[in-house]
Amino acid sequence: MTAAAPPMSTKALLTDATTVRLRPRYEGSNICTWIGFKHVNYLVEEAVLVHFADSGVPARRLYEEHGLGLDIVSLETRILHAFHMDDVAEAEVVPDTADGDSTLGFRVTLRVDRDGSVLKAVTAKVRVSLRADTYLPEPGGPPAELAPFVVDRLGTEARAAEAAALRVPLPDGGRGDERAVLAALTEGRNAYAWKWTIPYPYCHFTERLQMSGYLRLMEEAKDRFVLDRGISIKTLLDDRRWIPVVPQSSIRVVDEALMEEDLYTVYTVEEIFKDLTYTARMDCYVIRDGALALTATGRITHGYAEIENRRDWRLVPFDRRVLDALGGKPSGT
Repeated sequence: MTAAAPPMSTKALLTDATTVRLRPRYEGSNICTWIGFKHVNYLVEEAVLVHFADSGVPARRLYEEHGLGLDIVSLETRILHAFHMDDVAEAEVVPDTADGDSTLGFRVTLRVDRDGSVLKAVTAKVRVSLRADTYLPEPGGPPAELAPFVVDRLGTEARAAEAAALRVPLPDGGRGDERAVLAALTEGRNAYAWKWTIPYPYCHFTERLQMSGYLRLMEEAKDRFVLDRGISIKTLLDDRRWIPVVPQSSIRVVDEALMEEDLYTVYTVEEIFKDLTYTARMDCYVIRDGALALTATGRITHGYAEIENRRDWRLVPFDRRVLDALGGKPSGT
């Protein structure tokens, strides 16, 4: 028998803190027993979803009764300590929505026990939009207190403020030739780009790409970039037992990308800092009305760690081979 949901409380949603214990998914442990940045962000997402549920407005109820899709539209995360397989995180969600905000804001902290001490492992800032369903536009309507956070399309506010930067003319007179578009997106940049048709497992609410889908793309973008530069994940693992580590990442949705649309993703290395970390930007575009329309943008910082044993690793500086690959220089120059 399913337990009854708590009564809806927008006051609790907007003012009360929530604490929940969560365990990272087994899928996220890809190298030894460490958990990758994507699944750390999944813990942040899950904590926010629990906060909505504990306030009586779970994602299912919002959609089925009120026609509202719960969409994370901004996610900024700092990872201070690594998570391991079978760790249990204590996740605290604190509402952070100011008067006049058009999105719901939350600050999330993940803590983990290490040898009897509780460490702050992750801090994150999350923004949520409530997207009115247009696929099955049945009556229902939002609760009055949530109406300020309801949108007809994700990213409306961003598009109004950044309209010129969000559209890029197609290089071939609007025909959308794949090679010409990819060449234009990477010209003059230290970048890698590819075209991809959005499949339904990356989407939700029947039609649109969700935040977890962008996280998966960000992870794939890194993988594709280093493979293209001759320092693939497996290459550095086999050669020197180096693995990529991520201290921070961010993604912001500025428009909607729909199931089975062609998405152009560009991964651009922007800065290499003291031979220890580098920051890359990810931009995602779809073709609409003869131009490339930006749907999401984000940044991720990477370093490398050397595996010492099955339990431990240590950060290492980039060597010349890695610096040349990241900087776009031919090896040996």
